[in-house]
Amino acid sequence: MKEVLSDIERWRRDGMRVATARVVGVEGSGPRDPGATMAVNERGEVAGSVSGGCVEGAVVTEALAALESGGARRRTYGYSDDEAFAVGLTCGGTVHVLVDPALPDVYEELRDALVAETPVVLATVVDAEDGIEGIRLGASMLVREDGTSSGTLGVDELDAVVRRDGGGALASGLSSTRHYGPRGEARQREVSVFFEVFAPPPRMVIFGAVDFTAALAKVAKILGYRVVVCDARPVFATKARFPMADEVVAERPERYLGAIGTSLGPRDAICVLTHDPKFDVPALVAALQTAAGYLGAMGARRTHEDRVARLRQSGVSDEALARVMSPIGLDIGARTPEETAVAICAEIIARRTGKPAPSLRDRTGPIHDAAMQAPVGAG
Repeated sequence: MKEVLSDIERWRRDGMRVATARVVGVEGSGPRDPGATMAVNERGEVAGSVSGGCVEGAVVTEALAALESGGARRRTYGYSDDEAFAVGLTCGGTVHVLVDPALPDVYEELRDALVAETPVVLATVVDAEDGIEGIRLGASMLVREDGTSSGTLGVDELDAVVRRDGGGALASGLSSTRHYGPRGEARQREVSVFFEVFAPPPRMVIFGAVDFTAALAKVAKILGYRVVVCDARPVFATKARFPMADEVVAERPERYLGAIGTSLGPRDAICVLTHDPKFDVPALVAALQTAAGYLGAMGARRTHEDRVARLRQSGVSDEALARVMSPIGLDIGARTPEETAVAICAEIIARRTGKPAPSLRDRTGPIHDAAMQAPVGAG
Protein backbone atom coordinates (compact mmCIF):
# COMPACT_ATOMS: atom_id res chain seq x y z
CA MET A 1 0.00 0.00 0.00
CA LYS A 2 2.79 2.41 0.84
CA GLU A 3 4.13 2.50 -2.72
CA VAL A 4 0.77 3.65 -4.14
CA LEU A 5 -0.17 6.02 -1.33
CA SER A 6 0.76 9.25 -3.12
CA ASP A 7 -1.24 8.26 -6.22
CA ILE A 8 -4.28 7.34 -4.13
CA GLU A 9 -4.14 10.67 -2.31
CA ARG A 10 -3.85 12.58 -5.60
CA TRP A 11 -6.83 10.77 -7.10
CA ARG A 12 -8.91 11.31 -3.97
CA ARG A 13 -8.17 15.04 -4.08
CA ASP A 14 -9.48 15.01 -7.65
CA GLY A 15 -12.69 13.38 -6.43
CA MET A 16 -12.12 10.01 -8.15
CA ARG A 17 -13.18 6.63 -6.85
CA VAL A 18 -10.32 4.19 -6.29
CA ALA A 19 -10.28 0.40 -6.25
CA THR A 20 -7.45 -1.65 -4.77
CA ALA A 21 -6.08 -5.06 -5.63
CA ARG A 22 -3.74 -6.77 -3.16
CA VAL A 23 -1.82 -10.02 -3.32
CA VAL A 24 -3.08 -11.95 -0.28
CA GLY A 25 -1.52 -15.33 -1.01
CA VAL A 26 1.15 -16.97 -3.15
CA GLU A 27 1.66 -20.65 -3.96
CA GLY A 28 4.87 -21.81 -5.61
CA SER A 29 6.87 -19.17 -7.44
CA GLY A 30 5.25 -15.77 -7.45
CA PRO A 31 6.49 -12.52 -9.00
CA ARG A 32 5.32 -10.39 -6.03
CA ASP A 33 5.03 -11.14 -2.32
CA PRO A 34 1.78 -10.96 -0.34
CA GLY A 35 0.93 -7.33 0.30
CA ALA A 36 1.88 -6.13 -3.19
CA THR A 37 -0.78 -3.59 -4.13
CA MET A 38 -2.27 -2.08 -7.27
CA ALA A 39 -4.61 0.92 -7.21
CA VAL A 40 -6.97 1.66 -10.10
CA ASN A 41 -9.07 4.80 -10.42
CA GLU A 42 -12.39 5.10 -12.22
CA ARG A 43 -10.63 6.37 -15.36
CA GLY A 44 -8.58 3.18 -15.58
CA GLU A 45 -5.32 4.80 -14.45
CA VAL A 46 -3.07 2.41 -12.57
CA ALA A 47 -0.47 2.65 -9.82
CA GLY A 48 1.53 -0.24 -8.41
CA SER A 49 1.66 -3.86 -9.45
CA VAL A 50 0.51 -7.28 -8.26
CA SER A 51 2.49 -9.48 -10.63
CA GLY A 52 5.17 -7.49 -12.40
CA GLY A 53 3.15 -7.62 -15.64
CA CYS A 54 1.87 -11.21 -15.89
CA VAL A 55 -1.76 -10.63 -14.87
CA GLU A 56 -1.99 -6.86 -14.58
CA GLY A 57 -4.46 -6.47 -17.43
CA ALA A 58 -6.85 -9.02 -15.97
CA VAL A 59 -6.64 -7.42 -12.53
CA VAL A 60 -7.34 -3.94 -13.93
CA THR A 61 -10.43 -5.34 -15.67
CA GLU A 62 -11.59 -6.87 -12.36
CA ALA A 63 -10.96 -3.61 -10.51
CA LEU A 64 -13.00 -1.57 -13.01
CA ALA A 65 -15.80 -4.14 -12.87
CA ALA A 66 -15.75 -3.95 -9.06
CA LEU A 67 -16.06 -0.15 -9.23
CA GLU A 68 -19.16 -0.59 -11.40
CA SER A 69 -20.89 -3.34 -9.45
CA GLY A 70 -19.52 -2.92 -5.93
CA GLY A 71 -18.42 -5.67 -3.58
CA ALA A 72 -14.98 -7.11 -2.94
CA ARG A 73 -13.95 -10.25 -4.79
CA ARG A 74 -11.09 -12.74 -4.49
CA ARG A 75 -9.46 -13.91 -7.72
CA THR A 76 -6.84 -16.58 -8.33
CA TYR A 77 -4.32 -16.49 -11.18
CA GLY A 78 -2.06 -19.38 -12.11
CA TYR A 79 -0.03 -20.69 -15.03
CA SER A 80 -1.97 -21.50 -18.20
CA ASP A 81 -0.36 -23.10 -21.26
CA ASP A 82 -2.90 -21.45 -23.52
CA GLU A 83 -2.74 -18.02 -21.94
CA ALA A 84 0.72 -17.95 -20.38
CA PHE A 85 1.37 -14.42 -21.53
CA ALA A 86 -2.18 -13.16 -21.09
CA VAL A 87 -3.70 -13.98 -17.72
CA GLY A 88 -1.35 -16.76 -16.65
CA LEU A 89 1.81 -16.55 -14.57
CA THR A 90 4.83 -17.56 -16.61
CA CYS A 91 6.79 -18.24 -13.40
CA GLY A 92 4.54 -21.25 -12.81
CA GLY A 93 3.11 -20.09 -9.47
CA THR A 94 -0.33 -19.08 -8.29
CA VAL A 95 -1.34 -15.77 -6.74
CA HIS A 96 -4.53 -14.91 -4.87
CA VAL A 97 -5.66 -11.31 -5.27
CA LEU A 98 -8.30 -9.46 -3.27
CA VAL A 99 -9.98 -6.85 -5.48
CA ASP A 100 -11.94 -4.23 -3.54
CA PRO A 101 -13.95 -1.39 -5.11
CA ALA A 102 -13.06 0.80 -2.14
CA LEU A 103 -10.09 1.62 0.04
CA PRO A 104 -9.72 -0.27 3.35
CA ASP A 105 -12.24 0.67 6.04
CA VAL A 106 -9.38 2.05 8.13
CA TYR A 107 -7.62 3.81 5.25
CA GLU A 108 -7.17 7.18 6.99
CA GLU A 109 -5.60 5.58 10.07
CA LEU A 110 -3.40 3.39 7.87
CA ARG A 111 -2.33 6.37 5.75
CA ASP A 112 -1.39 8.41 8.80
CA ALA A 113 0.59 5.50 10.28
CA LEU A 114 2.50 4.94 7.03
CA VAL A 115 3.36 8.62 6.72
CA ALA A 116 4.54 8.72 10.34
CA GLU A 117 6.36 5.35 9.93
CA THR A 118 4.42 4.00 12.91
CA PRO A 119 4.40 0.16 13.04
CA VAL A 120 0.91 -1.24 12.39
CA VAL A 121 -0.79 -4.36 11.03
CA LEU A 122 -3.66 -4.24 8.56
CA ALA A 123 -5.87 -7.30 9.14
CA THR A 124 -8.28 -8.01 6.26
CA VAL A 125 -10.90 -10.71 5.68
CA VAL A 126 -9.70 -12.28 2.42
CA ASP A 127 -11.92 -15.38 2.33
CA ALA A 128 -15.06 -16.47 4.13
CA GLU A 129 -17.61 -19.21 3.70
CA ASP A 130 -21.05 -18.12 2.57
CA GLY A 131 -23.69 -17.44 5.17
CA ILE A 132 -21.49 -16.28 8.06
CA GLU A 133 -23.41 -13.47 9.70
CA GLY A 134 -21.60 -10.18 10.19
CA ILE A 135 -18.45 -11.02 8.24
CA ARG A 136 -17.78 -9.30 4.92
CA LEU A 137 -15.03 -9.98 2.39
CA GLY A 138 -12.65 -7.04 2.51
CA ALA A 139 -13.53 -5.93 6.05
CA SER A 140 -10.41 -4.61 7.75
CA MET A 141 -8.98 -3.68 11.12
CA LEU A 142 -5.79 -1.82 12.03
CA VAL A 143 -3.76 -3.13 14.99
CA ARG A 144 -1.12 -1.00 16.72
CA GLU A 145 1.91 -1.84 18.88
CA ASP A 146 0.12 -0.79 22.06
CA GLY A 147 -2.64 -3.33 21.45
CA THR A 148 -5.28 -0.82 20.39
CA SER A 149 -7.13 -1.14 17.10
CA SER A 150 -9.43 0.65 14.68
CA GLY A 151 -12.16 -0.87 12.54
CA THR A 152 -13.89 -4.22 12.83
CA LEU A 153 -14.07 -7.50 10.95
CA GLY A 154 -17.74 -7.74 11.89
CA VAL A 155 -17.74 -10.00 14.97
CA ASP A 156 -16.49 -8.91 18.39
CA GLU A 157 -15.00 -12.28 19.29
CA LEU A 158 -13.11 -12.45 16.00
CA ASP A 159 -11.86 -8.90 16.49
CA ALA A 160 -10.42 -9.80 19.89
CA VAL A 161 -8.50 -12.79 18.55
CA VAL A 162 -7.25 -10.90 15.50
CA ARG A 163 -6.15 -7.99 17.71
CA ARG A 164 -4.05 -10.45 19.75
CA ASP A 165 -2.61 -12.20 16.69
CA GLY A 166 -1.95 -8.84 15.04
CA GLY A 167 0.35 -7.96 17.91
CA GLY A 168 2.26 -11.20 17.34
CA ALA A 169 2.55 -10.50 13.63
CA LEU A 170 3.90 -7.03 14.36
CA ALA A 171 6.51 -8.43 16.75
CA SER A 172 7.73 -10.94 14.16
CA GLY A 173 7.55 -8.48 11.26
CA LEU A 174 6.14 -11.19 8.99
CA SER A 175 2.94 -10.87 6.95
CA SER A 176 0.82 -14.02 6.87
CA THR A 177 -2.68 -15.45 6.55
CA ARG A 178 -4.42 -17.09 9.51
CA HIS A 179 -7.63 -19.09 9.58
CA TYR A 180 -10.43 -18.97 12.16
CA GLY A 181 -13.94 -20.00 12.94
CA PRO A 182 -16.72 -17.39 12.63
CA ARG A 183 -16.01 -16.15 16.16
CA GLY A 184 -12.26 -16.48 16.15
CA GLU A 185 -12.11 -20.15 17.01
CA ALA A 186 -8.70 -21.77 16.52
CA ARG A 187 -8.12 -24.77 14.23
CA GLN A 188 -11.07 -23.82 12.02
CA ARG A 189 -10.98 -22.42 8.48
CA GLU A 190 -14.30 -20.74 7.78
CA VAL A 191 -12.68 -17.29 7.81
CA SER A 192 -9.25 -16.33 6.43
CA VAL A 193 -7.59 -13.12 7.62
CA PHE A 194 -4.52 -11.62 5.95
CA PHE A 195 -2.18 -9.84 8.35
CA GLU A 196 -0.15 -7.26 6.42
CA VAL A 197 2.68 -5.90 8.53
CA PHE A 198 3.89 -2.34 8.07
CA ALA A 199 6.99 -1.83 10.19
CA PRO A 200 10.35 -0.06 9.95
CA PRO A 201 13.14 -2.12 8.37
CA PRO A 202 14.88 -4.62 10.64
CA ARG A 203 18.26 -3.58 11.98
CA MET A 204 21.61 -5.28 11.68
CA VAL A 205 24.26 -4.14 14.14
CA ILE A 206 27.77 -5.16 13.10
CA PHE A 207 30.55 -4.88 15.65
CA GLY A 208 34.06 -4.58 14.25
CA ALA A 209 35.28 -2.32 11.44
CA VAL A 210 36.96 -5.05 9.38
CA ASP A 211 36.95 -6.09 5.72
CA PHE A 212 34.19 -8.64 6.31
CA THR A 213 32.04 -5.85 7.76
CA ALA A 214 31.95 -3.90 4.49
CA ALA A 215 30.80 -6.97 2.56
CA LEU A 216 28.19 -7.92 5.17
CA ALA A 217 26.83 -4.37 5.24
CA LYS A 218 26.37 -4.44 1.45
CA VAL A 219 24.47 -7.73 1.44
CA ALA A 220 22.36 -6.73 4.45
CA LYS A 221 21.33 -3.51 2.71
CA ILE A 222 20.16 -5.50 -0.32
CA LEU A 223 17.99 -7.56 2.02
CA GLY A 224 16.39 -4.43 3.45
CA TYR A 225 18.23 -4.05 6.76
CA ARG A 226 19.09 -0.75 8.37
CA VAL A 227 22.80 -1.33 8.98
CA VAL A 228 24.82 0.06 11.89
CA VAL A 229 28.59 -0.47 12.07
CA CYS A 230 30.11 0.00 15.52
CA ASP A 231 33.78 -0.09 16.53
CA ALA A 232 35.54 1.38 19.54
CA ARG A 233 38.40 2.69 17.36
CA PRO A 234 37.47 6.05 15.79
CA VAL A 235 40.22 5.77 13.17
CA PHE A 236 38.49 2.70 11.70
CA ALA A 237 34.84 3.52 12.41
CA THR A 238 34.35 6.10 9.67
CA LYS A 239 31.62 6.71 7.12
CA ALA A 240 34.30 6.90 4.43
CA ARG A 241 35.22 3.24 5.06
CA PHE A 242 31.60 2.07 5.28
CA PRO A 243 29.52 4.30 2.99
CA MET A 244 26.92 1.55 2.58
CA ALA A 245 26.06 1.63 6.31
CA ASP A 246 23.17 3.79 7.51
CA GLU A 247 25.12 4.69 10.63
CA VAL A 248 28.74 4.32 11.75
CA VAL A 249 29.37 4.61 15.49
CA ALA A 250 32.72 4.98 17.25
CA GLU A 251 31.89 3.45 20.64
CA ARG A 252 32.57 0.37 22.71
CA PRO A 253 30.03 -2.35 21.80
CA GLU A 254 28.68 -2.81 25.32
CA ARG A 255 28.11 0.91 25.70
CA TYR A 256 26.31 1.16 22.38
CA LEU A 257 24.09 -1.83 23.20
CA GLY A 258 23.46 -0.33 26.62
CA ALA A 259 21.95 2.66 24.85
CA ILE A 260 19.89 0.93 22.12
CA GLY A 261 19.62 -2.71 23.23
CA THR A 262 16.08 -2.51 24.59
CA SER A 263 14.82 -1.40 21.17
CA LEU A 264 16.10 -4.53 19.40
CA GLY A 265 13.57 -7.27 18.67
CA PRO A 266 13.10 -10.63 16.93
CA ARG A 267 13.53 -9.12 13.45
CA ASP A 268 16.94 -7.63 14.27
CA ALA A 269 20.40 -9.15 14.02
CA ILE A 270 23.69 -8.63 15.85
CA CYS A 271 26.91 -9.78 14.19
CA VAL A 272 30.16 -9.67 16.18
CA LEU A 273 33.11 -9.66 13.79
CA THR A 274 35.74 -8.13 16.08
CA HIS A 275 38.07 -11.15 16.58
CA ASP A 276 39.31 -9.47 19.77
CA PRO A 277 38.35 -10.84 23.23
CA LYS A 278 38.47 -7.42 24.87
CA PHE A 279 35.73 -6.30 22.48
CA ASP A 280 33.76 -9.40 21.47
CA VAL A 281 33.22 -10.82 24.98
CA PRO A 282 31.67 -7.59 26.36
CA ALA A 283 29.73 -7.24 23.11
CA LEU A 284 28.26 -10.72 23.41
CA VAL A 285 27.46 -10.30 27.11
CA ALA A 286 25.52 -7.15 26.24
CA ALA A 287 23.95 -8.67 23.10
CA LEU A 288 22.62 -11.64 25.07
CA GLN A 289 20.60 -9.21 27.18
CA THR A 290 18.69 -8.02 24.10
CA ALA A 291 15.77 -9.67 22.30
CA ALA A 292 17.58 -9.67 18.94
CA GLY A 293 16.42 -12.60 16.84
CA TYR A 294 19.91 -13.45 15.55
CA LEU A 295 23.25 -13.28 17.31
CA GLY A 296 26.36 -14.48 15.47
CA ALA A 297 30.06 -14.24 16.22
CA MET A 298 32.99 -14.72 13.87
CA GLY A 299 35.90 -16.93 14.84
CA ALA A 300 37.45 -20.35 14.33
CA ARG A 301 36.34 -23.20 16.59
CA ARG A 302 39.34 -22.80 18.89
CA THR A 303 38.70 -19.07 19.07
CA HIS A 304 35.08 -19.68 19.97
CA GLU A 305 35.97 -22.28 22.60
CA ASP A 306 38.19 -19.71 24.29
CA ARG A 307 35.43 -17.12 23.95
CA VAL A 308 32.88 -19.46 25.52
CA ALA A 309 35.17 -19.99 28.51
CA ARG A 310 35.50 -16.22 28.94
CA LEU A 311 31.74 -15.78 28.61
CA ARG A 312 31.11 -18.40 31.28
CA GLN A 313 33.57 -16.58 33.55
CA SER A 314 31.45 -13.48 32.95
CA GLY A 315 28.38 -15.33 34.23
CA VAL A 316 26.75 -16.28 30.92
CA SER A 317 24.66 -19.45 31.20
CA ASP A 318 24.75 -22.39 28.80
CA GLU A 319 21.17 -21.59 27.83
CA ALA A 320 22.19 -18.09 26.80
CA LEU A 321 25.28 -19.36 24.99
CA ALA A 322 23.04 -21.56 22.83
CA ARG A 323 21.77 -18.37 21.15
CA VAL A 324 25.22 -17.58 19.75
CA MET A 325 25.78 -18.80 16.21
CA SER A 326 29.53 -19.37 16.03
CA PRO A 327 31.34 -20.11 13.83
CA ILE A 328 29.06 -17.71 12.04
CA GLY A 329 27.22 -18.52 8.81
CA LEU A 330 25.89 -21.48 6.85
CA ASP A 331 28.26 -24.22 5.81
CA ILE A 332 28.43 -23.34 2.10
CA GLY A 333 32.20 -23.25 1.68
CA ALA A 334 32.45 -19.47 1.86
CA ARG A 335 35.99 -18.05 1.64
CA THR A 336 35.98 -14.41 0.58
CA PRO A 337 34.38 -11.58 2.58
CA GLU A 338 31.57 -11.40 0.02
CA GLU A 339 30.89 -15.13 0.14
CA THR A 340 31.03 -15.03 3.93
CA ALA A 341 28.48 -12.20 3.96
CA VAL A 342 26.13 -14.35 1.87
CA ALA A 343 26.65 -17.29 4.27
CA ILE A 344 25.83 -15.10 7.27
CA CYS A 345 22.72 -13.57 5.73
CA ALA A 346 21.56 -16.98 4.54
CA GLU A 347 21.84 -18.27 8.10
CA ILE A 348 19.84 -15.29 9.38
CA ILE A 349 17.08 -16.04 6.85
CA ALA A 350 17.09 -19.75 7.70
CA ARG A 351 16.86 -19.05 11.44
CA ARG A 352 14.03 -16.58 10.92
CA THR A 353 11.98 -18.87 8.68
CA GLY A 354 12.78 -22.06 10.56
CA LYS A 355 14.03 -23.83 7.45
CA PRO A 356 16.69 -26.51 7.99
CA ALA A 357 20.11 -25.49 6.69
CA PRO A 358 23.62 -26.61 7.67
CA SER A 359 25.21 -24.08 10.05
CA LEU A 360 28.94 -24.14 10.70
CA ARG A 361 28.20 -24.17 14.43
CA ASP A 362 26.44 -27.52 14.12
CA ARG A 363 29.21 -29.51 12.47
CA THR A 364 32.64 -30.64 13.58
CA GLY A 365 36.07 -30.45 12.04
CA PRO A 366 37.75 -27.65 10.11
CA ILE A 367 35.62 -24.78 8.90
CA HIS A 368 37.31 -24.80 5.49
CA ASP A 369 37.95 -27.62 3.07
CA ALA A 370 41.69 -28.22 3.00
CA ALA A 371 41.53 -28.53 -0.78
CA MET A 372 40.45 -24.90 -1.04
CA GLN A 373 43.32 -22.48 -1.21
CA ALA A 374 41.87 -19.10 -0.26
CA PRO A 375 43.35 -17.83 3.04
CA VAL A 376 40.31 -16.71 5.02
CA GLY A 377 36.79 -18.02 5.65
CA ALA A 378 33.39 -17.67 7.18
CA GLY A 379 34.64 -18.27 10.69
